[in-house]
Amino acid sequence: MNVDEGFELEVPPVMIPWEVTEGGLKELLGPHGLREVATGYFTITCQSLSGLKHELGFHFTPRGGNFLQELEFFRISYPDRNQSYEEFQKHLEIRFGKPSSTAEGSAGFPTQSWDLKRVEIVHCVRDRFGPEEHVRMKRKY
Repeated sequence: MNVDEGFELEVPPVMIPWEVTEGGLKELLGPHGLREVATGYFTITCQSLSGLKHELGFHFTPRGGNFLQELEFFRISYPDRNQSYEEFQKHLEIRFGKPSSTAEGSAGFPTQSWDLKRVEIVHCVRDRFGPEEHVRMKRKY
């Protein structure tokens, strides 16, 4: 998989190109439980990143627009934030190697980022009404 061109899900086995439209995403993932949460935002339960089970959010920009801008990786619940952070980090490193940069983060977790050719990935924990883990993959233009 070349993440500069799109993102590959393992379960369901689907390649999501960055150029996909909302309609195209519905065609690709609709039969696999795609949920429309809001205008320009969809989610699915899936597996990717070498066996990691998670929720995946698809953000289209501008909202309701015609191209995929960002992927958001998350879990429904976080019973153990340390375990979740370590598991996401492990799978990100399996797939993309060591981060391009590491910085001091908030809530006791470092902010890790990968700066790829056309994609930026950030993994961090932010204190927003309590600690909140973020894993985002954003297309650069």
